[in-house]
Formats: sequence, C-alpha cells, structure tokens
Amino acid sequence: MKVLYQNIEALRVPRVALGCMRIGGLEAGQAEAVVKTALELGINFFDHADIYGGGECETVFARAIGMNSAVREKIILQSKCGIRPGVMFDFSKEHILEAVDGSLQRLNTDYLDILLLHRPDALAEPDEVAEAFERLSESGKVRCFGVSNHNPMQIELLQRSVRQRLAVNQLQLSITNATMISTGLNVNMENTAAVNRDGSVLDYCRLKDITIQPWSPFQYGFFEGVFLGSPKYPALNRKLEEIAAKYGITPTGAAVAWLLRHPARLQPVCGTMSPERLREIAAATEVTLSREDWYAVYQAAGNILP
Repeated sequence: MKVLYQNIEALRVPRVALGCMRIGGLEAGQAEAVVKTALELGINFFDHADIYGGGECETVFARAIGMNSAVREKIILQSKCGIRPGVMFDFSKEHILEAVDGSLQRLNTDYLDILLLHRPDALAEPDEVAEAFERLSESGKVRCFGVSNHNPMQIELLQRSVRQRLAVNQLQLSITNATMISTGLNVNMENTAAVNRDGSVLDYCRLKDITIQPWSPFQYGFFEGVFLGSPKYPALNRKLEEIAAKYGITPTGAAVAWLLRHPARLQPVCGTMSPERLREIAAATEVTLSREDWYAVYQAAGNILP
C-alpha cells in the first residue's frame, strides 16, 4: 500500500503526515517500528515541534529512523517554533534562530524542509520575523516556511514583510471540530454555526494555495478525547462504521477519508503511534467518499445544514 501524493512548493509530499508529538513516550523498539511502518506505507513526512516532549521527541525520532545523509534524502522534516511553554509566545529573531538550531541538533540534520510558526505572537514584529527567515533561507537551514493556528490577517501581516511564501497553515480540524467548514455553510444564518471566529481561513488558504494541515483529526474539543468509539458520538460512530464497510476501510480510515474528500487538498497530521492504525490511515488515501457520504458523516457529528 502506498499513499497518494500532492505538492507543497517544490516538495512532493504524502497526503497524510505522521505527527511525532507522542513519539518521546515510546521505547526504542516501538519508535523504530512506527517510523519503519510509516516509511513502508509511503508516509515520509514527519511533523515535529521544538516543545514536543521538551525537545525529546525530535531526539527519539532521529534515533529511531537512524538519521544519516542517505536517510535524510528520503524524508521530509517539518518542525515548529514560537512557543515558550508557560511563559509566552515568541517570534523574536533571536528565539526563532535559536529554536531552529536546537531542532536541527536534536534531529541530527543540517536543514528542515518546512518551518512553521507555532501560534500567533501578539508582540510579533513582521520585519524581525523576515530577518530570521532570510537568514535561515540563505544559510540553507530551512527550505520552506509556514504558520500554525493563524488567521488570514495574521498571515497577510507576516507576508507583507516576509519574502518567502508562507505555504502551510496547520489548524485544528476534524469531523467534530469543523467550524471553519460550518461557517461557510451557514452564511447569513442566525445560529451559532454562523459565527465566524477565524476569518474564513479555509477559503483564504484555498485562494492563496496554502496547504492546510489538520491537527488532531480524531479529537473532539481541545484534546478532550477521541470521537472514534466515544459514547458521546453514537450516531457519528454508526455512520463511520457504515462508511467503512462500504469502502473497505476502517472507521479510522473513514474519518481521514472525510478530510481528504474536501477540495482544499488537506494534509492531515495524524499522531498515532500504532503501526496498525497507520495502515488504516494510509488506506484512506486510496478512496474518495461520495458527496452524499461526506455530508452524511458531517451531519452525523451533529453539524447542521441551514
């Protein structure tokens, strides 16, 4: 089984990425098994952040994959910076440069394919961010740039100063956390779903050819739990089981296929550390839900049509 591919800038990337936020909690053999399975499936895109496990996740990953120049040529590495846990968000030039150097050291590599700014910094100076990005680009330490959890105007503000195109926006999106989709359906309606809290970020990213990377694609709330098998979502789970049977995949695969069906060409970041679950996720890239099935899943999660 091989996952299908799409492009981010000049990079040919798999339609799903492996999020490595939890790899730091695995034994060495377990981490190696997850990475090996991902590569066998064609999932060669690995998402990190300098704060995951206090940096330990990047170190564990580098050991698990046996990082060397030959391995590095076959994979795509993305990391994020800008959060100083429990203190503040920090887009200062000094912090960005220091954070990237730290990630490179832990990942045992000379460059990142993609660097994302993790969460908006209220004190961000776009010109200062631009200086950091220019230095990282000229030194070859970062090849492509993007953001995470940013709205359209925040991206516009950064892009006015930053020479490099911001090509990625990593956002929370799942069947049960789909307000960026719901606001587009409930236009001019007097209901809570019509409240636009992110500035039409979905449509904006499509207009700008910015790849949206849904994070926590199986979660409901803000890390409150997984909706798969949850008694809180009986109708959704029944529908996912029905869809899974119809397309020859699992409910996990059906949840991913729901995201992949959207024309925005989403690239879900899946944080499973289970080789078997990875296989279920990869299988989703080979099916295309019908329009009827996509809307049926959407409504089974409690989302309404006007």
